Amino acid sequence: MKIKLIALLLMSTSATGAEIYAQDGTYLGKLGGSSSQYDSTANPNGPYGSTWGVNSINNPNGRYGASWSTQSPNNPYTITPPVIKTEGDLE
Repeated sequence: MKIKLIALLLMSTSATGAEIYAQDGTYLGKLGGSSSQYDSTANPNGPYGSTWGVNSINNPNGRYGASWSTQSPNNPYTITPPVIKTEGDLE
């Protein structure tokens, strides 16, 4: 599962300003940002990168990070994974 998430992050970091959204439209943070950027999924102290954030893909007990959740990139069986949007998609 971690490998899938890492692959997801690596694929998207080449796009400047890539953001991740749940299938229900919930904003889940910026991909490839620095660990000090507030809304980066790489910030372990921020709401989108921590293991405690409600909307964090790194929260093992949350709706968007748990391995059992249908909206989590950590669920290898999900049919509703998060969507990555780049600058062109955000307009």
